[in-house]
Amino acid sequence: MKSVSNRSLFSATFSFTIAEMKLIHLPIFALLVSGILCQYDYDEYFRYFDSANLQGSTYPVCSVECDCPLQFPTAMYCNQRRLKTIPMVPSQIKYLYLQNNQLTGIPSGAFENATDLRWLILDDNQITSDNVGKNVFSKLKSLQRLYINNNNLTDVVRSLPKSLVELKLSSNKISKIGNGLKGLENLTTLVLYGNKLNDVGGSLSGLKSLSYLDLSGNKLTKLPDDPPPAVEMFYINDNKLKSIPKNYFSKLRILQYLRMSHNELTDEGIPEKIFNITSLIELDLAFNELKSIPLVNENLENLYLQANKIDKFNLASFCRVTSVVDFSRIRHLRLDGNNLTRSSLPYEMVQCLRLAGEVTF
Repeated sequence: MKSVSNRSLFSATFSFTIAEMKLIHLPIFALLVSGILCQYDYDEYFRYFDSANLQGSTYPVCSVECDCPLQFPTAMYCNQRRLKTIPMVPSQIKYLYLQNNQLTGIPSGAFENATDLRWLILDDNQITSDNVGKNVFSKLKSLQRLYINNNNLTDVVRSLPKSLVELKLSSNKISKIGNGLKGLENLTTLVLYGNKLNDVGGSLSGLKSLSYLDLSGNKLTKLPDDPPPAVEMFYINDNKLKSIPKNYFSKLRILQYLRMSHNELTDEGIPEKIFNITSLIELDLAFNELKSIPLVNENLENLYLQANKIDKFNLASFCRVTSVVDFSRIRHLRLDGNNLTRSSLPYEMVQCLRLAGEVTF
């Protein structure tokens, strides 16, 4: 009886298991069928999506040597491809990146189709002035930014469009500007750092909108004639300047940052009130040949005079009058590397430089 009971129990259990498996198989089968149907729909969806995109031409046309991101179809990235020639540039491209290649020139027809270019980056190549097409940039009426840093240019590229806002030609071999900047009335930034300029003459006089000018790291023995009146940041470090013409900065009414470190400026070469500029915030005269502190405006906040030959602290250079409302706005003052000692500092300095948070001797 017991055996029969066990057999019956086993039979019942086995029957339940089979029934369960059947029940389980049904949804699995349904899922498989559904998956097949979904796969079909999935493939159909992408065939439709691709077809729709192709018909609408949303996929960017791109040179085979470069990348044109789907999410940014007006940009073409050709940087770091070891290119020796400029690839074909499609008409819809507005932003072209060609830095870090082996380009030696820019043919006249390089941008024949892409006349709507806005940004053109050609840094870190081997481009020479002789291999730049005469009118290669003249048709780019919408070009705003042109960077040709770290190349082998010997003069400023010609026929630049009036639309240009930024021009950066640092670390080349440029020894002359000539008429290369003529007509660029919208240019706001000009960087010619690290070239071989001896004299720029009046080549900057027509740059009415220029606010940022960097002529550092050249061989200039004199400042540019007729500096652009809208300049706010004027950097001319690492040159061979010995003097500044009288009233030179009088037309620069919004000049805020003036850096003239690492030159050969002397007391005799600096007119008495040349740096009494109301708008000036920062003045850098470090690493020159100065023996005294030049007179500066009370509004100046940062003054760098380290590594000169200054042996006397003249309080009148900062404050003509000291009172409750009359005092210098200097916050950072560097005088280290001179011939000054703390004992040579006047007691009244505390009242004059009452905002100074950092004074280094």
